[in-house]
Amino acid sequence: MTAPLVPGAQLRHGRLSLALSFFVQGAVFALLVTRIPAIQDRYGISDGLLPAFLAAVPVLAGVGSVATEQVVKRVRPSRVLRCVQPVVCLALLAVGAVGSMAQVAVALAVFGLAVGALDASMNMLGVSLQRAYGRSIMLGFHAAYSLGGIVGASLAWAGAHWELSLGLLYGPVVAVLVPLALVVGRWFVDQRPAEGEPGDGPRAEERGTPVAMRLLLPLCLVMAFAYIGDSTVSNWSAKYLQDVLGSSEQLATVPYNVYMVTTLLGRAVGDLGVRRFGAAAVVRCGTVVAAGGFAVVAAAPGAWTGMAGFTLLGLGLCVIVPQTFAAAGRYAYENHGPGASDMAVARLNIFNYVGFLIGSPLVGALGDAWSYRGAMLVPMALVLVTLVYARSFGAPQARYGDGHERPRTADVG
Repeated sequence: MTAPLVPGAQLRHGRLSLALSFFVQGAVFALLVTRIPAIQDRYGISDGLLPAFLAAVPVLAGVGSVATEQVVKRVRPSRVLRCVQPVVCLALLAVGAVGSMAQVAVALAVFGLAVGALDASMNMLGVSLQRAYGRSIMLGFHAAYSLGGIVGASLAWAGAHWELSLGLLYGPVVAVLVPLALVVGRWFVDQRPAEGEPGDGPRAEERGTPVAMRLLLPLCLVMAFAYIGDSTVSNWSAKYLQDVLGSSEQLATVPYNVYMVTTLLGRAVGDLGVRRFGAAAVVRCGTVVAAGGFAVVAAAPGAWTGMAGFTLLGLGLCVIVPQTFAAAGRYAYENHGPGASDMAVARLNIFNYVGFLIGSPLVGALGDAWSYRGAMLVPMALVLVTLVYARSFGAPQARYGDGHERPRTADVG
């Protein structure tokens, strides 16, 4: 089964527009999560109630991802993404501008549902474009997300530094990002028509058949464990450096920023590694580096050694998630058809939120009951499970005959 030919210029435009979409989402999500204390203060959300608010977002995002699996059976993923990205941006603005706790709860619920649909449809398009290119480009999209996260976190820092209200911080950003999302959405590239579109419906074999969940389970576990590692860094790096390794409060804010930068750098060059050595080798290397990072953090005698460990974590974990999406989409496409690729990505995306939900409470409970040094060994062990399933990331050899990747379109840059 071969991917349809698409003009090279159209693919380049689609690649750039999707990268910008990843960037927008990274910025929006960072603006939300880095200002959670300000949101809590603005609406008088108690410490006891805050975990419920925070947990609701990934839970509803999982619901949004499940719904997207059904929607894309009749609506192109590009149309889903084009519709939901402005909604996510506007929901962010609502979080900072509404007047009561009940209203912010509704805004966060809309944000969560829309984010689930957005993450699923974005990665569907990324997997589809990579298939059209015939070489690894998926890490580049996630690098754009990381860059957006750095920009969003920097804007949030500036807002806190200048004591801007949430509405004043979010308003101008959303005023820029919504038009940007609407413009770039015109250039998205789909690799299959949607069922039910006049004169453009797919043949039965193009729609594909769903992939049994048990066949995706290894990749689902890899996704969940990677996000347990990621949430450990985002939620516990500052506390760990300050309370366990004795750093200053100011220095304790640095590890997550370093982690974000090394994630960006690793993803920026990761596609080159996949093209040169193969996806399985890159995932194995990333897994070992990430596990080494957790080991360094757990054994660190001081703050600077701990910082080195978090740096390794960024370099290691950054390659796993994009390649997991790519592997699931490739397997489903090769064995069940183009439509199955989209469904597989939507199902896999749910485990992004599963890992996020489990990671922070797991480390916190282990830290309180045992020790935070020991707690860091648990995500290390979970990440190492990826080595067991690393062969799942390799491209099928029969696809190209000689095992080498070849572009499916001429004039692709």
